[in-house]
Amino acid sequence: MNIGNIFLTLIPIFFTIIIGYLGGYFKVFNSESSKGLNTLVTKFALPAHLFIGITTTSKQTLINQWSFFLTMTIGVIGFYIILLIVARLVFKFDLTKASMFSLNATQPAFAFMGISVLGSLFGAQEIAIPIAITGIVVNALLDPLATIVGTVGQSGLGKSKDEKTNILGIVLHGLSEPLACIPLLAVVLTLLGFQAPDIIKNALDQIGSVTSGVALFAVGVTVGIRKISLRPIAFGISILKVVAIPLYMILVAHLIGLDHADTIKAILLVSFPGSAVAAMISTRFDSLSTETASSFVISTILSLITLPIYISLLM
Repeated sequence: MNIGNIFLTLIPIFFTIIIGYLGGYFKVFNSESSKGLNTLVTKFALPAHLFIGITTTSKQTLINQWSFFLTMTIGVIGFYIILLIVARLVFKFDLTKASMFSLNATQPAFAFMGISVLGSLFGAQEIAIPIAITGIVVNALLDPLATIVGTVGQSGLGKSKDEKTNILGIVLHGLSEPLACIPLLAVVLTLLGFQAPDIIKNALDQIGSVTSGVALFAVGVTVGIRKISLRPIAFGISILKVVAIPLYMILVAHLIGLDHADTIKAILLVSFPGSAVAAMISTRFDSLSTETASSFVISTILSLITLPIYISLLM
């Protein structure tokens, strides 16, 4: 794909983000309405879209995706663990701070940009399963793991309440998120031979079809309402997010032996800007909250440069 075609593909995507940004910047949307847009995408529209994409896929096609699941697990969880160790031992961060730093440098905004960017490159049907797998890895594995480590860190610093860390509860909470449980349910049903009939497909498409535009608009709104802090940690998180983890994913995909198309999907899925969800987790722990919110904005701006480069090199 040449540079001209890449920009023709990305211009509508970033135009929608810019419109959302203006809505946030000029206070048409505030933090509460921004959360509402994020909730619409992550808890309703995208899960519905993924459920249909998976349950209209053949059982054998799904089975063939085991290597993609392994790649995303090693790529995402492995990168988080590597950064956690480096942040703890080299930069001497406390455990909670190290966990929040590593989470925000790892977790991509796949739920918001994946449908539009990958869909325009491969087609909506082709990218439903890769995005669903990423959702399971992030929401059922990464977020609970980072939350557990962060809670253990606060416990060690004496900042937690007088109760033991409920690891099982945290994991179950991660699994209860629609972006984890709905794709997981769809995978199980498909492996059992279920194929969604047209009536279910048409019903869920009513909400699922709004995913792409609303998700991109929500990214812009979130960027528009946040103030940017240009601290080194914020830039560090952003560079790791849009440069380091895509390079790491190239190595993982090569070692696993993914085919070319799946390798491109895996790399692009982790090369998207940082996640607003990860920034919210940092705020909940009151650890690096300003830096992680700023890194979400900075990494979104940097992705205007990095995404076209990755696509031109990979496609």
